[in-house]
Amino acid sequence: MKDKNYIIKVLAVVFWIGVWQIASMLVGKEVLVASPIAVIKVFSDIVMEKTFWASILSSLLRIAFGFGGAVLVGTLLAVITCAVPGAFQLFYPIISVIKATPVASFIILALLWIKSTNVPMFIAFLMVLPIIWSNVSTGIKATDTKLLEMAKVYNFGYIKTIRLIYIPQCMDYFYTASIMGIGFAWKAGIAAEVICTPKFSVGANLYNAKIYLETPQLFAWTIVVILMSIVFEKMFEKAMKTVFYKHGTGGEK
Repeated sequence: MKDKNYIIKVLAVVFWIGVWQIASMLVGKEVLVASPIAVIKVFSDIVMEKTFWASILSSLLRIAFGFGGAVLVGTLLAVITCAVPGAFQLFYPIISVIKATPVASFIILALLWIKSTNVPMFIAFLMVLPIIWSNVSTGIKATDTKLLEMAKVYNFGYIKTIRLIYIPQCMDYFYTASIMGIGFAWKAGIAAEVICTPKFSVGANLYNAKIYLETPQLFAWTIVVILMSIVFEKMFEKAMKTVFYKHGTGGEK
């Protein structure tokens, strides 16, 4: 069954590459739609450059720091809004504004406030924060009241109640938010790099390819963004599952 699914996926990829090739031939202009062969050639060339790996690493570190900060702050904010009366009403408006505001608006505003090299980190943080806060808050509120009553009966302390009841109950929500957030962080971070063009970044290479009308290079860097997104999401998901199963806290099956 797995082999059959694999073959179907390969055939689907081949089909869409064929559609891409036909579209390129019909248009007849590389500057508008680059052919798959031209893109593959450019891709193989840029992968061999040292600046390619420097760009990948720099983009990854910026976005990872933003994502990590959002996870920490979002989780802490969820705990505060669920534990402190009135805190939810205080923070809900600003979280709603963050969720509703277009990414481009935040990027332009951020360029006025902080250094351009830090903008992708800041944008990744902002885009992931509401996701973490919302899911973890939901997990805390959904905690089984019977388990909390049991904790009172057996005189669990505050720390013990958090460790043995709240954390296991919230882990599935946290897991889902984290997996969803890493994808948002990557895409938003790259979008920020395209606008603020920090040195050694994937976004800057996308922007330069567009400015100089190097369409095959633009397609190649777009493929890089897609591939890196898939790879990092899968790696992060595997790491999360390993941690969850190791500590017996669940996670998606």
